[in-house]
Amino acid sequence: MKKQRNTQMLVIAVLAIAVLTMSVGFAAFTQRLDINSNTTVGVSTWNVKFLTDSFTVTDGSVNVDSKNIVITGTSVTYEVKLSKPGDFYEFTINVKNSGTFNANLVGITLSSLTEAQSKYLTHKLTYDGVEYTQTTSGLSKTLNSTDGVASVKVRVEYIAPENPNDLPQEEVRIPLTASLSYEQKPE
Repeated sequence: MKKQRNTQMLVIAVLAIAVLTMSVGFAAFTQRLDINSNTTVGVSTWNVKFLTDSFTVTDGSVNVDSKNIVITGTSVTYEVKLSKPGDFYEFTINVKNSGTFNANLVGITLSSLTEAQSKYLTHKLTYDGVEYTQTTSGLSKTLNSTDGVASVKVRVEYIAPENPNDLPQEEVRIPLTASLSYEQKPE
């Protein structure tokens, strides 16, 4: 029995040494690889706006007091009086994409004239050479990042109706709007 106990102790000692040796051996064959990085993310901007210094009025337009024209980066507001058929007011202004993303013109919204108003008044917007007289969606016109520029022309004109009875019988104030809708265009 003593011999068996010594054998068991010897086996336990050998196993303990074997486990210890395998642990040291395993550690000797283990390697850790590290990847370290410093990442800098640049500034990105969304900046589509009107270039206020590009505003020009078309020759022949009715005179508008400059205090009745307000231009900011994102809007142009004007007040004009058209006194008789043939009078019009037309201006051109550039839109610039100074941002870091391409901008995509996806729609143009123009206020609707009533049937009666459309007999003596026209309102149109020309974007980069293409004329629009009504709200249009589903467009895809790219304005490239950092330097993309497009010309926008707006014209409102008092026209002579086919029937003189369709002329307004008193002064009419008609609010008109035009909006350009841009979205970020994936590159």
